[in-house]
Amino acid sequence: MTLESIGTWAGEVYKALETSDTRTLGLKLIKKATKLKKDEIMAALGWLGREGKIAITMVDEDIVVTLV
Repeated sequence: MTLESIGTWAGEVYKALETSDTRTLGLKLIKKATKLKKDEIMAALGWLGREGKIAITMVDEDIVVTLV
């Protein structure tokens, strides 16, 4: 895992969120849309969160990510 790969994964997650109708996806749908592993998604979410591009909430037992 390198900074470059995390940045690439963040781009993939961002694109998946951007193309969703509501700009919101649960973790399972992000995984399905990007084909990334869970740890890769979590690293990407950390990157996007640090940049202030997403909001993360819990709905029931699922992590939900929204573009801000």
